Amino acid sequence: MRTTGARRLAALAGAAVIAGGVLLVPTAAAAAEKVVLAKGHTDAVDVHYHDGELSLEVHDDTVSPSVNRDPADVTFQVLPEAAMTVPDDPRFAFLGPAGSQIWLLPLTQDPDLLWPGWNTTTLGSGVFAGDKVQLSLVEVTGPGNVWVFTQDSFGGPIMKFRSDDGLPDAIDVPIRTHAHANWAFSALGAYTLTFQADATLTDGTTVSTGPVDYAFVVGELDGTGPETVLSIAGMADEYQPGDTVTLQAVQTPQTELDHYHWFSRCPGSDDFAIIAGEAGASYSFTATRELNACEYQVKLYDDNHSVVATSAEVWLWVAFTPTDPEASQTITASIDPTQGALVISVDPDDRSVVLPPAQLTSGGDSWESTGNLRPVTVTDTRAGTPGWSASGQLPENFTGPDGATFSSGYLGWTPQVVDQSAGQGVVAGPVVEPYVVGAGGGLGSSAVLGSAPTGVGRGTATLSAGLQLRLPTETVPGTYTATLTLTAI
Repeated sequence: MRTTGARRLAALAGAAVIAGGVLLVPTAAAAAEKVVLAKGHTDAVDVHYHDGELSLEVHDDTVSPSVNRDPADVTFQVLPEAAMTVPDDPRFAFLGPAGSQIWLLPLTQDPDLLWPGWNTTTLGSGVFAGDKVQLSLVEVTGPGNVWVFTQDSFGGPIMKFRSDDGLPDAIDVPIRTHAHANWAFSALGAYTLTFQADATLTDGTTVSTGPVDYAFVVGELDGTGPETVLSIAGMADEYQPGDTVTLQAVQTPQTELDHYHWFSRCPGSDDFAIIAGEAGASYSFTATRELNACEYQVKLYDDNHSVVATSAEVWLWVAFTPTDPEASQTITASIDPTQGALVISVDPDDRSVVLPPAQLTSGGDSWESTGNLRPVTVTDTRAGTPGWSASGQLPENFTGPDGATFSSGYLGWTPQVVDQSAGQGVVAGPVVEPYVVGAGGGLGSSAVLGSAPTGVGRGTATLSAGLQLRLPTETVPGTYTATLTLTAI
């Protein structure tokens, strides 16, 4: 077994030294093919509101560019490698006897497993009463029980949904939330998880998605699931002579196969011809008028060089070279929409936060220190302005003298929008208080630093946050450090 329960269910932990994280997220698009998602990031329960209708979609970030899918077109696979034993910890007794087997998609990302979550970052403020929606797990059918839970700063479970004590289960989810959790299954086989989102508009009108089925398969597929689909991304509507054309083969679902051949068929030819030397997922060449109206196709091969999937053809259109008898020049500048990205960064020379020495509070019940996060820059150059959410988390404990530690949950923040481009609608994330026994809190779990709704995210924004550290009086004196990880989606 590849991962122990103690490792997967370990408490999330802390930071005061900042390491900038970068995540590129292409423009989301619609997709209609049947797919199996088995590895990578996906917002499985993605809440949308358009034209008075509340809906649930799947935001699939396992492909590039990312796409939104109908849940009916998606099978979520919990790979056999997700198997683990229930830890000998009474806090997790709800999962079964210690040492028994479950299958777990963990709260923190494992690149070899699926990382599903839920998302309300596309929902605008002032639309729903309380700026929140209610997400419910209405029903579960399948061979075993299902539990969806997060963890507090000390590793204890915070239950969101569970099928073994009666459904429906409901949670309130604020707008602009992007969250992940542990998804645990007690048995191999096929499951249907039925989710529903409900909300009340600010005028008192109620809206609902109604029940929406999500298909999960724990273990190997039975062979009836969708096959690998191959497509070509990157072809623009038209090119000028001399432009660079870059085509990308996209597998859905993504497999471990990486051997391709590219083919072309130009006017006057009846058959596709192989393009010599092109055996990778990407193919680049220079557009010329001679290539106008050529078609391109890519095929994926297995280890026996058998064709696994063949893409539909895409057409190349190259404009005529302008002719002008006068002594003039035409200069054309363009921004390739396929090259847009979402980038979060920090200045490498301004990435450390040194909090002043903690002082005993007036009540004498804790140590406290405050400071400010160094500037965090989020730049969105993607076409379609899908919006974004920037988050931070302290994945490890603060470490100090002689191996002493304290939990990252003792650090909280008050996010701030320092600056943003004209036309942006960036808003600061919610205040996260330091950990309080019985109430949770702290940056041991992922927290939103700032976000931009759909349509108003394009540009550059600078974010920061006021930091508050609150420690128990028994904390060992000394200097402690940890690392804050920043991501944007």
